[in-house]
Formats: sequence, C-alpha cells, structure tokens
Amino acid sequence: MKCVVVTPERTVLEEKADFVALPMYDGELGVLSGRSPLIGRLGAGELRLTHGNRSQRYYVDGGFAQIRSNVVTVLTQRAIKAEEIDAARAEADIEAARQPAATAEQRSLRQEAAAKARIQLRVAGKGSAGAAGH
Repeated sequence: MKCVVVTPERTVLEEKADFVALPMYDGELGVLSGRSPLIGRLGAGELRLTHGNRSQRYYVDGGFAQIRSNVVTVLTQRAIKAEEIDAARAEADIEAARQPAATAEQRSLRQEAAAKARIQLRVAGKGSAGAAGH
C-alpha cells in the first residue's frame, strides 16, 4: 500500500508501506494492506510506517486520515520526522505552560502547546521527566 502525508505547505511523505499506525483522536489505528475504507479524525501523536525492515516515525498535529484502495492519506497541519523534532523548543513550550497566565484562554492555549510538546518529545525519544507516557 502507499502512505501519503500532506500539510498545507507541502507533501511531506509519499512512500510504500507494509504497515501504518495512525494516532486517531480516540486511539491508535493499525492499517495493513486490504483494510476497509475509512475516514477518521487524527489526534496529535505518532505516525509510524514500516516497509520491509525499514521504519519511519513522524509527529502529526491532528487532522484527518483517509484509507481507500490501499492508500493511506493523512491531512495534517504539521508533520515532523522524529529525528527532526526540536527538543529545545518543545522543552521551552512545556516551561512556558508553567508560567502564570493572564487569562483562562491563555492558560488553556499554553497547556495545549505543552501537551503537544510532550508528545513530540516522546516521538523523538527525548522525553523529559514531565513527558507523559515516558
């Protein structure tokens, strides 16, 4: 099958895959060739694909996935290869969420950014003590 990852800026990935793991909004979904068609909402998380003995990992920032005719298409705001995740920036986002916020909206935005940063660190394999699931 083929996996295609598209952001508003560009096509990030277009490769053959034997298996794709998608971070759906309500949990991980594993996809093998011949899967029934599906359209679903993505959550922020790790997208994994394998082809033969090669494996790739990406952080995706929500969006949608479509599975149809042995093609997995991911539409997302942002997709970052695991090895290209900026750990220092992610740590800064986590630290910023700990600072006092002027409004409830600002606090909520900071907490959301920190949660996404923790996921990025986990995907990159650079989780800190504050990273969930690490």
